[in-house]
Amino acid sequence: MLAFIAGASPLAIDLYLASFPAIQRDLATTPGMVQLTLTSYLIGISIGQPMWGPLSDRFGRRPTLLVSNAITVASSFLVVLAPTIEVLIAARFVQALSAASGMVIARAMVADLAQGYAGVRALALMMTIHGLTPVVAPAIGGALATFVPWRGVLAVLTAVVAVQLLVTIALIPETLPQQRRTRRVHFGDLGRVLTRPAYVAYALTLGFGVATMMAYIASSSFVYQDVLGFGPMTFGITFTVNALGMVAGGLLSARLARRHVHPARTVGLALPGAATCCLFVVAAALSPWPVLLVVPMFATTFFCNLVIGNCMGLAMQQAREMPGVGSAMLGLFMFGISAVVTPVAGLVGGVASAVPMGVVMTVMAVCASASFVVGRRMVARDPASEDAFDRGI
Repeated sequence: MLAFIAGASPLAIDLYLASFPAIQRDLATTPGMVQLTLTSYLIGISIGQPMWGPLSDRFGRRPTLLVSNAITVASSFLVVLAPTIEVLIAARFVQALSAASGMVIARAMVADLAQGYAGVRALALMMTIHGLTPVVAPAIGGALATFVPWRGVLAVLTAVVAVQLLVTIALIPETLPQQRRTRRVHFGDLGRVLTRPAYVAYALTLGFGVATMMAYIASSSFVYQDVLGFGPMTFGITFTVNALGMVAGGLLSARLARRHVHPARTVGLALPGAATCCLFVVAAALSPWPVLLVVPMFATTFFCNLVIGNCMGLAMQQAREMPGVGSAMLGLFMFGISAVVTPVAGLVGGVASAVPMGVVMTVMAVCASASFVVGRRMVARDPASEDAFDRGI
């Protein structure tokens, strides 16, 4: 249920990717402006999570989730009816600002109930279920884009967020009892968690890992359809095959956590794999057969999800006494970096080649590796910060 509640954001990202060319034509705009609808969403997600985290620490997870979900439903109607690209960009920002609550509160609820290996396993399983969204959404979006206009595709998203609100009302319990809530909204704690070097290093690793995936997601529609010549349906199927790598990575993460394999060990092995596969994406894009990039993209999604789930657990362990704030700032790192990175490939290389996408992905994977090395050095100075893993919890 938590994965479904948190699923509005990836669904809002993936469902309409196949409709990018149609939006460009219908609103008489450029590919760069259409990509800004995704960038504005990522900015809204980045800002929204630090806002909703402390609010949920003060007022509880469930009430905060109900209010934010209601705002998401209202803003989703505005997205469907947007008459211009500028209104669509603004409406997507508001939609993301409210939908951000589902992601941060779902992670906080997991942290309310589990820590250590149990927390990593729960987060990995949630991210695996969460990962089904990019598996299903592009295929559905591609099919819808074949038969209905792009507004109809976004109307499907509106229906989904309405169901999320009903599920929250009927099925989601409160996980933060009154005695554990803060007496007031402590936005200052957002800065306090940033004074923990290991937390920041893990959060940066997570952010760069997510940005590796988002660089691909933001460019994939144009690359697959304009560069490789795929139709909307073929794009959706190809994207789905690549996204299956993400699901496989999440399932393996959960299995390794169940066997008490330290999450840092998993991340340490996955990051070089992700960077290497990104280089293969660049090589395929430069070759006479750019369609081959589909193969290393599958492996990239696999390695990236190994990084994402385990880094979440490592970072949340560093902020275990304030899970709402810790989860909120993770969201800022995850999507703030992506908001900066996603327009780069389009602005630098346009849609004429897949090379800019591959280069941006490679740079992000290398940055994630460097951040992780720094984080492990910080933990070596304070081993007690990860004592839950040492005690096998």
